[in-house]
Amino acid sequence: MEKIIDVDFRVTWESAVFVRIGNGFRERVDGPDVALSELLHRWPSNSHPEYALAKRQCVDAIAHQGSPELAWNAFADAAVVAEVLA
Repeated sequence: MEKIIDVDFRVTWESAVFVRIGNGFRERVDGPDVALSELLHRWPSNSHPEYALAKRQCVDAIAHQGSPELAWNAFADAAVVAEVLA
């Protein structure tokens, strides 16, 4: 009989980044997958270089090709530039 083992490979950060997009509530972003979703679907501006760097760092961290800490720093920097850091 085969046994299926369910493993969670989700990358999380030690400290969350909190953002407030639009007139919305304060939201907890606790890993590069959530950060990437915010960047792709809800971010107010994609014209800053910090936005592109945050996307790249998050994708790399999700794929285990980059550092989660670099993704955290890049996302936090992008949040400051976009004025959504809460």
